[in-house]
Order: sequence, then C-alpha cells, then structure tokens
Amino acid sequence: MPAVPYFDRMKVAILCGGRGTRFREVSDVIPKPMAPIGPRPILWHIMKIYSTHGFNDFVLLLGYKGDYIRNFFLNFAAITNDITIDMARNGTDRVTFHGQSAEPWRITCVDTGEDAMTGARLWRARKYLESEGMFCVTYGDGVADVNVSALVEFHKSHGKTGTLTGARPPGRFGELSVEDCRVAKFNEKPEFSGNYLNSGFFVFNSSVFDRYLGDREDLTLEREPLQRMALEGELMIYKHDGYWHHMDTPYEFELLNHAWKTGRAPWKIWK
Repeated sequence: MPAVPYFDRMKVAILCGGRGTRFREVSDVIPKPMAPIGPRPILWHIMKIYSTHGFNDFVLLLGYKGDYIRNFFLNFAAITNDITIDMARNGTDRVTFHGQSAEPWRITCVDTGEDAMTGARLWRARKYLESEGMFCVTYGDGVADVNVSALVEFHKSHGKTGTLTGARPPGRFGELSVEDCRVAKFNEKPEFSGNYLNSGFFVFNSSVFDRYLGDREDLTLEREPLQRMALEGELMIYKHDGYWHHMDTPYEFELLNHAWKTGRAPWKIWK
C-alpha cells in the first residue's frame, strides 16, 4: 500500500448521475455506480482508491436514480456490518452494530439534475469544490491502480488548468494527441490507434469554472471544455501505464467481478 500524505481537505468529485444506457441490465434497476463488484458497489471501490492515498472528502454528483446512492451511504453501517435489532426498545440503542466496517469519509451528495451532462454537473457542484483552489474529478464507473497522490503533485508542478490521466487500454474512449506532457488535441472516441486514452482521474484548478464551464445542461466535459483546454495549452496528461478498466457493458461488469473473485484485482491497493 502506498504511503498516505495528508490530502483530507482536497475534494474528490465523482460523476454518478448518468443513465448507463449501454448497461441497461443493471441501470434500469439501480444507477451504474451502484453495480456491485464483489460485495460492494463499484463506487465504493473508486472511493477506496482515493482514500488509500489520503483523499477522504467526496462530492457525489447525483442525477439518475440518485436516491439509491444517498440511501446506501445513509445506511452504510447497517448495510456493511452485522446488526442486532431489539424490537422492544426505541431510540438510538435499539440497534447494535457488530464489526469494524467503517470509512474515514466525508460525503456530500449533490443533486445535479436528471439529464445534465458531465460539464453541467460539475458546474452545479461548484460551491462544494472550489474552496481549496484545486480538486479531483473521476467517473463513477472506472477503477485503476493510479497513484493519485503523484497525479496531484504532477498537476501542482505544471500550473496549467487541468490534468487528465492517460492510459492504454483496448476499447473506444477519448484518444489524446500528446506532445511531451501537454495534450495537443482531444479526440472524442476515435478509432483506437495505440495512443494514450482518457481514463478520467482528473485534477482541475478552480479557475476551470469561469474559464471553461457553465450551467448549460448539455455541456459535456469531454467535448467543448477539454477540447478548448487542449487547444489553449491548458490541459496536461499524467501518463499511467498500469491498470485501468471501465465498466460500460455487461461483459466488462463480468470481467471486473471475475478479477475480484479470483483475487486478481489490480485496483485493490488497500489491505
């Protein structure tokens, strides 16, 4: 497990509001971030990755079926521990929790709208994100063994508006044209040619709100904002040559669960 620096004050925004239209077997019932990998939702796994590096202040950008996510964390202790319920009693001593399942997390749930796109969701959570001068962002459906603390240090070192993490998985994601460590061009879902791909795990300065975002419901982070940042020389890449996997289809869901069940889950960097 990596050494844990102190990053408790820095916010981590997780995009949890999409409809998961390519994953309807699950998303018609629950939001995709609640799809289980082993005994816990993929959202929990993502939060554990950040928490292992000392990031414990999360802002969940909710939309479609957001109440499922709220209720999971409101009832986290009851869901993740054995409990005894004394029906003859009332009040707080009615329930006894058995076990040690707890996390050092502070979680803010923000309703960013049923149909808002990713850029609009970030804008609508602005008041929760900008206080520390920079913040992390990731998607609620991808896991990796990214060194998040090194990613943040890299972002702080170059002084540009944004950093995204590039990976080299197979598949169909936003491909990056890279010059040194600057993203020269951002292409949304081209044919894969072996270059780094956008795997999420972003860091942004708070100036991103006034320069690139706005409260337009169809504003998609991966289109106009990131493309403009790249063209203006304000988007850098943190190159990640380790593991990353997105969960966009039932097949990918099965792959991640197989990795977890067989004890070969590279994103599990915690004990």
